[in-house]
Amino acid sequence: MIVDFRLRPPVGGFLDTLMYSAGERRDGFTRTVGFEPSPAAQQQSMELLLQEMDAAGVHKGVVVGRLAGTLGSVPNADVQRIVAEHPGRFIGAASIDPTSRKGACATIDQALRDGFKLINIEPGSYPVPMYADDRRLYPIYAHCEDVGVPVIMMVGGTAGPDLSYSDPIRTDRVLADFPQLKVVVAHGGWPWVNEILHIAFRRTNLYLSPDMYFSRMPGWEEYVKAADSFLADRMLYASSFPFCPVKDYKSWFERLPIKPENLAKVMGGNACRLLGL
Repeated sequence: MIVDFRLRPPVGGFLDTLMYSAGERRDGFTRTVGFEPSPAAQQQSMELLLQEMDAAGVHKGVVVGRLAGTLGSVPNADVQRIVAEHPGRFIGAASIDPTSRKGACATIDQALRDGFKLINIEPGSYPVPMYADDRRLYPIYAHCEDVGVPVIMMVGGTAGPDLSYSDPIRTDRVLADFPQLKVVVAHGGWPWVNEILHIAFRRTNLYLSPDMYFSRMPGWEEYVKAADSFLADRMLYASSFPFCPVKDYKSWFERLPIKPENLAKVMGGNACRLLGL
């Protein structure tokens, strides 16, 4: 089974986010990392996306809701609707409002009852940005740890108003303070590649998903080495569609110098184990 761990379908609230409303900007990034834009992204077509997933042999995609400022928000209800309308194809990750501890914990509990498999936390992208180790987030991390739900944390790429919001030291503190909490670092902690790999070596509760920054961005070779060695059991494959096309990214990824047994883990086995699929 191939699981694309970060895939944003062209429907509902996603169409209001920057990745779809600023198509020229998105396509420019796609070409920067070596691909041509997906017709499904450019035409904002769910039907074309499903066809592209089928052509690529991608069985499931993780759809991430978000509460964000300039990047745009996607309500949990939209994610739940996508999962319900396409049985077996998508896995939901719910977002929370970090400004209310009780509200966030209640949202997490409801999301689990609704079938969501992960909780998305994007500290630097909230309407009022936070750092990953902001103490207002600690009760929320604790609740996720207590109920056993993994967290996707965006602390790489455009993770906030400036580079300090992807500071890997802050991520390391969270991982150390919540050793039983499984944390998926979206965007691979880029550009702090060596630093996040060092943290992954130390903290066995860290899973790494470099997604679009895996593809020919500075330091990407180190992700490949880690995926084929000490991080083979905790690296997660993701196209970050619509920034990378599902089919062409998959074709490129499976040709990387990663041993077949490790490639199978990265492209689906690790996600299935993490999510209990």
